[in-house]
Amino acid sequence: MDARKIVVIVEDVDAARTALQWALHNLLRYGDLITLLHVFPSTRSRNKNKLRLLRLRGFHLALSFKDICTTDFPNTMIDIIVTEGDQDGGKITATVREIGASTLVVGLHDQSFLYKLAMAHNNIADNFNCKVLAIKQPTPLTARTNVVVVDGSTNMDFSQIEIANLSFPDTPPPKIPYRICPNPRAIIWRSRPSRKDGS
Repeated sequence: MDARKIVVIVEDVDAARTALQWALHNLLRYGDLITLLHVFPSTRSRNKNKLRLLRLRGFHLALSFKDICTTDFPNTMIDIIVTEGDQDGGKITATVREIGASTLVVGLHDQSFLYKLAMAHNNIADNFNCKVLAIKQPTPLTARTNVVVVDGSTNMDFSQIEIANLSFPDTPPPKIPYRICPNPRAIIWRSRPSRKDGS
């Protein structure tokens, strides 16, 4: 099997950590490369100290995600990318395409960039050029039943959204008239001749 490039979005929300854990336990294969991608918001001021602080926080957050990976899967190949960009998903889209990822894993929450991207584009799957899996954090009421520990590994119940290319033509194809029986007289009933006895 070919090694795949899986990009996991790093955000400081529980849904992002849940998405990473789900990817590790349900998606990751031996030899796959996980890229932890964090995009910190662009600032209008060009204050270098502020940018440095945002980048540093992003690296600390990405390293905490790397710790999640190496705790249960110590031999996982991991890359970290921390970059500046807008929160509308444009920078994430460009980076995922540049990496050539086969799958993008996102923790789905109320402020997720996927919603903003869906409002701006009709078909966001074409933007990423890969499969997009959005993992929803279990609600507190159902969290007890959604987390099951089996042999030390955590399997989580999740809502998976695969953003696929759904396209419909502007005009429906023309209907082809179909007549069940075009000419009733064309049907000829033939009865089999009865066998005559040899007597």
